[in-house]
Amino acid sequence: MINSLFVSDVLERLRKVLPSGDGLYALHAPHFSGNEWRYVKECLDTGWVSSAGSFVNRLEQELASYTGIKHAVAVVNGSAALHAALLLSGVEAGDEVLIPSLTFIATANAVSYCGAVPHLADSSEHTLGLDPVKLEQYLKETADLRGGFCYNRNTGKRIKAIVPMHTLGHPVDLEPLAEICAHYRLEMIEDAAESLGSLYKGRHTGSWGSLAAISLNGNKIITAGGGGAILTNNEKLARQARHITTTAKLPHRWKFVHDQTGYNYRLPNLNAALAVAQLEQLPEMLNRKRALASAYEEAFRQAKGIRFFHEPSFASSNYWLNALLLDESHAIHLEALLEQTNQTDIMTRPLWTPLHQLPMLEHCPRMDLSTAESLARRIINIPSSAFLLEPDGREA
Repeated sequence: MINSLFVSDVLERLRKVLPSGDGLYALHAPHFSGNEWRYVKECLDTGWVSSAGSFVNRLEQELASYTGIKHAVAVVNGSAALHAALLLSGVEAGDEVLIPSLTFIATANAVSYCGAVPHLADSSEHTLGLDPVKLEQYLKETADLRGGFCYNRNTGKRIKAIVPMHTLGHPVDLEPLAEICAHYRLEMIEDAAESLGSLYKGRHTGSWGSLAAISLNGNKIITAGGGGAILTNNEKLARQARHITTTAKLPHRWKFVHDQTGYNYRLPNLNAALAVAQLEQLPEMLNRKRALASAYEEAFRQAKGIRFFHEPSFASSNYWLNALLLDESHAIHLEALLEQTNQTDIMTRPLWTPLHQLPMLEHCPRMDLSTAESLARRIINIPSSAFLLEPDGREA
């Protein structure tokens, strides 16, 4: 039975945080208050609107500087970044790639684009990302090492890579995952689409695997309208990434010579200009988002049956999307909360449908996914725009 008093209490606690006034409280709206107009106008005035413009190079340099990762290659979106990263990591058709079942569909799509098979793993309630303890035990029971590679003894297929995804901007516990990768000869490609600005033990996410992918989609912490980037500390991989995402065309003033299958994935200068202006404001956005997260956490501190999801102890999260986590006994109220909040112009959403519950992925190899299923029943995302509140918690 739905407890209307519980739903009303949650709504009241949300309204204590959200600024007063009419209008929709968006889940995550972009905010443009810096040099966006000036930089985009420069592209229009000079005619450099495609991928050859100076803002593409500038974005790559500034992303590398901000994250502390040596190389960034700007591409059209996070899915393209992840697809290219998997190819560069040696993922081939028929391989299996370990990914969380509780992730956005793009993680699985990128694996499928390679002709590889998503191998679905469970999540941790502590991070919302891959559970290294359960994964290690599962691989002990499932995986064999032969000839320097890891194989699934049930399917006979090579398990080539693992893709930890930093859910809602909260870093996965990367050190034990890196140890698993070292033992089982797995490539790690971080799906850091949601975690620009997040740190794991003082290091930016994306710096633990051989490659990583970030997203600059319209709903991310900063945006290029679309856009994304491949991150790597390996110079050779960076050169290869730039080559295959530019249709694998060999440099020449007029000839069109391509030496392998490539992809038209490079980011246009127009989008890069927007992203450069946004990146200049990222520190302020992070401060504002952490202030909003603190306000939500305080509002739900004494709540019964529900709690605010706090960053893991080893992390500094960007709190891209704030989340409330219902107790298992209160999961029955999730649909009522979603209905009531959205009816009153407070935009909320559940987490994604676990991948193993989607028709095209239901037959993929998988471990026990009970925690992922539980989390999907119990998480509700709430308004998280950076400029909802001032950094000190006052209304913006």
